[in-house]
Amino acid sequence: MGKQVGLFFGSFNPIHVGHLIIANHIVQNSPLQEIWFVVSPQNPFKTKSSLLDERQRLYMVNLAVEDNYQLRSSSVEFDLPVPSYTVDTLAYLQEKHPADQFSLLMGSDNLDSIEKWKNYNVILERHALYVYHRPGYDADRWKNMPNIHFPEAPQLLVSASFIREQIQAGRSVQYLLTEPVYRYVQEMNFYKPLKKG
Repeated sequence: MGKQVGLFFGSFNPIHVGHLIIANHIVQNSPLQEIWFVVSPQNPFKTKSSLLDERQRLYMVNLAVEDNYQLRSSSVEFDLPVPSYTVDTLAYLQEKHPADQFSLLMGSDNLDSIEKWKNYNVILERHALYVYHRPGYDADRWKNMPNIHFPEAPQLLVSASFIREQIQAGRSVQYLLTEPVYRYVQEMNFYKPLKKG
């Protein structure tokens, strides 16, 4: 018997409570049985010094979800050609797990640009989308699509870039990360400015 799996794609640099609140709310209030956080690998053609190594980001996702059996991490894109396109990742997962049904979990900002995605119409035909609201992005034109659902997920206006900026400025991000992730970020000195001299 296959599972209904929601895929939440992202850099998760780092994974924070905003990601977890949305994923947990949707898995509790939809037919989805599990949500997988699909960690995006570093694009070798882009140099982003603020982007941690993918294995470190995957490890933090594992730390964040270890006490919730409905949330898990996925490193599937680490083994696929980069840049990875969502339609190819979905096809690969469907081949590996033929009994499971895969849906996408995304913000309304991503839905707003989905027509620029490779073979986006194939995604919309074959997979359900669970779209949570992001301020400034109106998804009204998609409201009548039978495959697109708009759960009323609680919103936290916190972003990974905000967390990195706070750490750079020497401020605490204690309640924005789960306790194990917070401890790990501190231990590893992640996102701190490099000492000069």
